Amino acid sequence: MIMDKENYEKILQSLKPGVRLVAVSKYKPLSDIRTVYDWGQRVFGENKAQEMRAKHPELPSDIEWHFIGHLQSNKIKYIAPFVTLIHSIDSFALLQEVDKVASRFQRVVPCLLQFHIAREETKFGFLRDEAERMLDSSSFADLKHVRVDGVMGMATFTDDVAQVRSEFAGLHEEFDYLKARYFSGKDHFKEISMGMSEDYRIAMDEGSTMVRIGSSIFGPRDYSLKLDDLVPAGQ
Repeated sequence: MIMDKENYEKILQSLKPGVRLVAVSKYKPLSDIRTVYDWGQRVFGENKAQEMRAKHPELPSDIEWHFIGHLQSNKIKYIAPFVTLIHSIDSFALLQEVDKVASRFQRVVPCLLQFHIAREETKFGFLRDEAERMLDSSSFADLKHVRVDGVMGMATFTDDVAQVRSEFAGLHEEFDYLKARYFSGKDHFKEISMGMSEDYRIAMDEGSTMVRIGSSIFGPRDYSLKLDDLVPAGQ
């Protein structure tokens, strides 16, 4: 599949009210992102901190940059000055490190707590008891430069629709539980980031507020490309 504005517009038309599209631009060159930007898209998702850092200054300033991949602590500094939302906070130690780095830039960085909802062991994320221990702690209360805006999760990669639906429903249950116990009355705690190109319609049925779609917009990725290919020197 190649980039197709008509297909992009079909995706937009398929979104339920209140659901935002994060166009996943990882491993895509600046020219492709500019094309989708010109179609009207303003929210883009990346999963490598150095790639996001390189792309950010070369593209329009009104883009919202969402970090959606596994974030290493030593890479936070690359995105902390400008990232709009980090979807993938999968441990308290990582959240504390984001808070520490964000303080240097005098920012409050919005974040989502990633929950482990899939049956695959390779997925990252909190279990409920881990999230409770964090949110109940005085150390969490001391954080001043991060804000928890909701939850994120990835379903198992499977053709079993019932399983995927059950996992997304489970993430919504985690959101509802945290909202009631820890974030009641907090208007910022409102996001459920779940659903990708293959399963976003199921995710929307189960309450997603953000879907992360890449290949259905940009076409297949060329993983052989290096950072210099995506963001050429002098761009």
